[in-house]
Amino acid sequence: MAPGLPAALAQAKFKEAVALHQSGQLDQAQGIYEYIVKKFPGNFDSLHLLGFLLYQKGEHQRAVELIGKAIKLNPKNASFHYNRGLIYQDMGRLDSAAACFERTVALRPDDADAWARRGQMQHALGQLEPAAASYGKALALQPNYVEAQANLANVLLALGRTNEALAAYDRTLALNPRHSDAHSNRGVALRRLGRLDEALASYAGAIAADPRNAEAYSNRGNALRDLGRSEAALADYDAAIAVAPSYAEAHSNRGNALKDLGRLDEAVASYDRAVTLKPRYADALSNRGVALKNLGRLDDALASYSQAVEAEPARADSYSNRGNGLRDLNRPAEALADFDKAIRLEPSNALAHSNRGNALRDLGRMDEALDSFAKGIALDPEFTDARLNRAGALLLTGRFEEGFELYEWRWRRGKDGPQPRVMDKPLWLGEPSLQGKTILLHSEQGLGDTIQFARYARLAKAQGARVILEVQAPLKGLLTGLAGVDQLIAAGDPLPSFDFHTPLGSLPLAFGATPDNLPSTEGYLAADPAKTKAWSDRLGPKTRPRVGLAWSGSTGHSNDRHRSIPLVQLMAGLPDGYDYISLQKEVREADAPVLGGSQIRHFGDDLQDFTDTAALAGLMDVVISVDTGVAHLAGAMGRPAWVLLPRANVDWRWLLGRDDSPWYRSMRLYRQGADWDWSGPLAAVSRDLAAI
Repeated sequence: MAPGLPAALAQAKFKEAVALHQSGQLDQAQGIYEYIVKKFPGNFDSLHLLGFLLYQKGEHQRAVELIGKAIKLNPKNASFHYNRGLIYQDMGRLDSAAACFERTVALRPDDADAWARRGQMQHALGQLEPAAASYGKALALQPNYVEAQANLANVLLALGRTNEALAAYDRTLALNPRHSDAHSNRGVALRRLGRLDEALASYAGAIAADPRNAEAYSNRGNALRDLGRSEAALADYDAAIAVAPSYAEAHSNRGNALKDLGRLDEAVASYDRAVTLKPRYADALSNRGVALKNLGRLDDALASYSQAVEAEPARADSYSNRGNGLRDLNRPAEALADFDKAIRLEPSNALAHSNRGNALRDLGRMDEALDSFAKGIALDPEFTDARLNRAGALLLTGRFEEGFELYEWRWRRGKDGPQPRVMDKPLWLGEPSLQGKTILLHSEQGLGDTIQFARYARLAKAQGARVILEVQAPLKGLLTGLAGVDQLIAAGDPLPSFDFHTPLGSLPLAFGATPDNLPSTEGYLAADPAKTKAWSDRLGPKTRPRVGLAWSGSTGHSNDRHRSIPLVQLMAGLPDGYDYISLQKEVREADAPVLGGSQIRHFGDDLQDFTDTAALAGLMDVVISVDTGVAHLAGAMGRPAWVLLPRANVDWRWLLGRDDSPWYRSMRLYRQGADWDWSGPLAAVSRDLAAI
């Protein structure tokens, strides 16, 4: 056989195999490639294409081995490195793929595709700045490279360079106006910039370009939630799931919308589905914990937070969330350890510093708590909750001047706080003079807050003002005749003309309140005499001391689980021999059978408003109440009022370490001790009742 014949035969067979390969006849092409590499082991082109063919057939490991042999024979062939990189990428071996594309661009620096692939691997490996540089190289070589432009935008977004990312998405869409992912991710950038209406338009563009873009539906749902449109968001999450039933993020986001809507059991089910699809999904586990907490399932909530920690043990937020779960269960020392761990992982996490302050406050370590809140504020000067937490701690320690100034941040809490009134007249906080002016003082939060701060009407009147007081409708009758008030109106009534306005909770700031200068601490409210007589007749002759009881407040109060007491527990701590009178209109379902089987006299709907409650409270020898409006009512009337206070997150107005209140001189405070239990304060109440 002539010397050139083997090479010619190999070349002919190779061409035949390539033609079959290109026509999709993979089995026939494979047979010929295998014949060539067996007969001609040094034929690197056949080794390379046989490897690529096996990759097409799903035999990834054999493919990389064969292409590796081709590279050993011809290490400077860029295509060999590039294709081996593609296979490693499909195998999830990102480091190996990155090395292949690195070698490709070294051998073929004018290959835009190779630079783009290099950028993809760097992005996937978290090497964001190098990835941006790689995409930049690809675009320098091929300015109209749409995917490189879109991927560069994604990297810039991940780097937090949001405005640059937005410009890159715009360039992508200029090249391809129907690039659905670019529209969707552009919406993400706009959402980060707070441009929510524009973000919604971008998501709509993504869906118009590809109605099956599940991520676009989910992203639009997120923007709708930001706008408070949770029902519409829920519809988008459902649309995302209809397109992609296994899309874990959409199920988790759906849970968030359901949580917003108060549909907590459904929210938990959505989070459960997300975690089933993505078992180590920390966000879903944490949010499930919040929903479980809101359902009152505190132990289950803690377990969910712990799963989030296990899923992402290097994530600071997971520890911070678990710390909150531990605080809910009155375990502040353990919570503090979790907050400390979060801060070690992420020293700049302002939320963890603020949460740490709450745990220190629970433990009575107030100076350290104040320091933690201050660190949270220093890290994020716009962090409203940290400022309000610090305000509460300052007020608890009697530092009213600083505390009430920070308390003004309550208006910045959005839907989670009191809603600021839009007024066309200026806010008054102590200046200018009120002489000859009319001021509107208006309620802002709970009934107890209104009762507590209405006392300041007298001080405004003393400055020469005409005083209009606007209160919640149930309080209008009670506050009729309050000293200093020229006109009393109910919330929702037409507003008369006025020159200035002040929310009631801002009056202590306006008048420079300190614990020693609080006005009208002695009986500034009185019951209606006619109603007092009517209730006295209804109660009948007094045969033993009368004790008014209020054991629970509104279930919507953020600290209700700590401040309210189950009736069965309250009754177990109170002695016999007294005429117990319920001062509550509403009774919780769990308390109803206990009340029905007790000797407590309960009048329910016969307490039509606070004038009835005031008349009944005025007939009591003592009122025993948890931290609710009844306690404020009794104190404002100057009646003996014994208030049971929780240890956890005690309200700032009761200060620390005192058994009296500068707000109400007739009040006595009974606090939970280090055991976080009601048995101690109830035992003290029982002992003191013996003296009546």
